[in-house]
Amino acid sequence: MSETTPVRQQNTAAYFGQAVASFGVAMAAVTLGIYYLDADAWVRAFLAIGILYLVTSCFTLAKVVRDKQEAGQLVSRVDQARLEKILAEHDPFQKL
Repeated sequence: MSETTPVRQQNTAAYFGQAVASFGVAMAAVTLGIYYLDADAWVRAFLAIGILYLVTSCFTLAKVVRDKQEAGQLVSRVDQARLEKILAEHDPFQKL
């Protein structure tokens, strides 16, 4: 029986830093764009609220996708453990 353990992928510190920096630059650019927009204050406020809602929605979506993927991996591991137990208990030479 072969034991297969899934390889856990882990992000490097550089990748994490790049993601954080990219997010910060994007938020700063949008914030400055809204601030310097030639429009009334209520229009800028509406756009700012819309951007904040979009950002929180993106974080929520990313968490839901990650949770669903992790749950699928857990079910897969439980099924694999059950199969290994059945195979370990099975005696092919036993009389029926």
